[in-house]
Amino acid sequence: MNDPGKKTALFGGTFDPPHLGHIEMARLAVSALGLDEVRFLPCRISPHKSDRIPASGAMRMEMLRLATRDIPWAVPDDMELRAPAPSYSVRTAEAFAISHPNDRLFWLMGTDQWDSLPMWEQPERLASLVEFIVAWRDNQPPSPRTGYRLHPLPFAHPASASAIRNTDANDPLRRDWLNPAVADFLGKNALYRC
Repeated sequence: MNDPGKKTALFGGTFDPPHLGHIEMARLAVSALGLDEVRFLPCRISPHKSDRIPASGAMRMEMLRLATRDIPWAVPDDMELRAPAPSYSVRTAEAFAISHPNDRLFWLMGTDQWDSLPMWEQPERLASLVEFIVAWRDNQPPSPRTGYRLHPLPFAHPASASAIRNTDANDPLRRDWLNPAVADFLGKNALYRC
């Protein structure tokens, strides 16, 4: 019997830390497109964020596990952490297409990534492998591109990983923008102390 495959979104990023905005973006994508799963893929080293060393891959994976442990469609995946640096999305999509040949693949991203996509490694090759789900804010939907399959996704969650990293352990942002288990993990491991 042939495997009909899944509708799977690949969601790459540093996830440093993973916050409720990431979860809400993924949840909206699942709802809008009937996705079977979203694979959260923390990158080893982002080619677009080389100015800052992220928390260790092991810590970011543990935070993702805590953030998604009660969400049946969410799958933390360490594929990019195990691959050679830097983390190129096209390599990840190619590897996933080979290992899951019957899946319909999507790539979940924000408009900042969509706008910079032409500067990514082999963007046309990536576009041949995935459909793009682009979360947008502020009444500015993403502009379509020839040859790219685009699914715009209205999104409004205010959480910001950089703002969280610039807070101390008692800041209300940690309570409002993080899964409580992730907030506890930050405190216990003294991550992002100002």
